[in-house]
Amino acid sequence: MERPDACLDEHLEYLDELRESGDTNMYGATPFLMSEFRKLTEQEAREILQYWMKTFTERHQHSNA
Repeated sequence: MERPDACLDEHLEYLDELRESGDTNMYGATPFLMSEFRKLTEQEAREILQYWMKTFTERHQHSNA
């Protein structure tokens, strides 16, 4: 999956931390992302979340070794 133009490493790191916190089901993380990064549109936040979900395993393979 191609990384969205608006997606920064800090967005992915934030989502990783949000997942670890257990504060929300990650399917409902769009508003959290928009609240933390106020310049993101809802569409951008959704695209970043989708990218995060689809690439999570790939980005974290090294920690499972």
